[in-house]
Amino acid sequence: MKTRIAENIKFYRRQMGMTQTELAARLNGKKSLVSNYETGYSTPDIETLCLLAQIFDISLDELVEFEREEDNNEK
Repeated sequence: MKTRIAENIKFYRRQMGMTQTELAARLNGKKSLVSNYETGYSTPDIETLCLLAQIFDISLDELVEFEREEDNNEK
């Protein structure tokens, strides 16, 4: 399964006109934390994902947005 969490955090943050520093403050973290999320270096835990969805006013599904990888053995 492949998610688009990193891309979506960056997209929705920019849509709201927030800087990484501003979002980090809302998460009670540092700018580097948001940077790591947006580059995919680290992934937010479930509590942080829920908080991000709330901040962005979107559903958790919209934030996580995953694609199921095809199993080549199944037809």
